[in-house]
Amino acid sequence: MNNTTLDESLIFLEGDFEFVSQDGVSHIDATYSSQSYWKDVAKRFFRNKGAVIGLICIVFIVFMAIFGLGFNDLAFDDQTITHQNLPPRIPVIENFGIFDGSEKLNTSTGVVEQNKYLSEDGTVTGLEDVYYWFGTDILGRDIFTRTWMGTRISLYISLVAVIIDMVFGLSYGLISGYFGGKVDNAMQRFAEVLNGIPNLVVVTLLIIVLKPGLVTITFSLMITGWIGMSRIARAQMLKLKQQEFVLASRTLGATDFFIIFREILPNIFGQIITTTMFSIPTAIFTEAFLAFIGLGVPVPMASLGLLISDAFKSFTTHPYMIIPPVLVLAVLMLSFNMLADGIRDAFDPKMKEM
Repeated sequence: MNNTTLDESLIFLEGDFEFVSQDGVSHIDATYSSQSYWKDVAKRFFRNKGAVIGLICIVFIVFMAIFGLGFNDLAFDDQTITHQNLPPRIPVIENFGIFDGSEKLNTSTGVVEQNKYLSEDGTVTGLEDVYYWFGTDILGRDIFTRTWMGTRISLYISLVAVIIDMVFGLSYGLISGYFGGKVDNAMQRFAEVLNGIPNLVVVTLLIIVLKPGLVTITFSLMITGWIGMSRIARAQMLKLKQQEFVLASRTLGATDFFIIFREILPNIFGQIITTTMFSIPTAIFTEAFLAFIGLGVPVPMASLGLLISDAFKSFTTHPYMIIPPVLVLAVLMLSFNMLADGIRDAFDPKMKEM
């Protein structure tokens, strides 16, 4: 009774309450529109300047690898002995004193600068109207076309690495982690045996059976290149297979194949893409290393590793030969690594803090 009387006697005056904000306007909760998962991932990715730069570089290199060989009338295996060891010469730019075909040579009498495109005594050399943007090698082959042909080989290897990771590594790891027990134990022991064999030994044994070339490198990647992806897929499967949505699907009668590839796989898609991006530079470097030591594609085919190996022999006299393939290989590997970092941070921002 006393409480009721007290409540009825309360009188609120105009100055008893005031707005929290200083400007005298009440705070209204803002309503934000929902954003899809993939839009959120894309937004975080394009905020990463390094990843965007890497993507632009990859697109440019892919474009040059596809269309670069059509920029002149020379093929990657055309040999012109009279044009051997010509330095880079680029039209228009030569007027600024760079890339004009001149080259400095170290001789016993000192440093001598010469230009093989132009004669010193005024006689006609036949090269006045000839331009090689990256120069020529010791056999008179155009380094420009051979560099982009070699880039095609590297991009082919990267495509093979992606397919092998997705087909072999992903399926192997998901199946091993899902069934577990004796199946998982047997599959993991088999993978460990393959991973224990050095890749160079595998390639050497394949060369005994086959011949050096892209087929040999492809089989080498198929034997050992999928191990890393299988481990990532298995770890993600072990983490998710006990979740409630998997139990619900199994209760409703879903098959093992449906659960693995329709329920669990979409939930680990981000980790799969990130791992695949990181495996591409490794595959490209493997091909370049094998070509450098003579186990890559045979001549007259061109790969970046083979170009670096041939140019290394003339590095002291003609250093310009090694610069284009080294730069393309370095930019390609660095761009894929930057792209992989950006994709990883876009799918899982917390990984950036680790």
